[in-house]
Amino acid sequence: MDIETFYEKIGKNIKKIREQRHLTQEALAEKSGISQDFLGKIEVCINRPGLKTIFKLSKALEVEPSELLKFDN
Repeated sequence: MDIETFYEKIGKNIKKIREQRHLTQEALAEKSGISQDFLGKIEVCINRPGLKTIFKLSKALEVEPSELLKFDN
């Protein structure tokens, strides 16, 4: 797996879980303390989240950080 694929899968996982929780990008961004623009760009693999951001998003989504890093989908 290359680095682009790695970040693409993280973005897809975040979006999938966000939608399962019936959260808008705006709501998740506010809940996690990141900007909506940054979140949107993570979901489409323009921005690459660091560990701190992954932890913020996992807490806001109420999942373990490892859920955002799963690559079986």
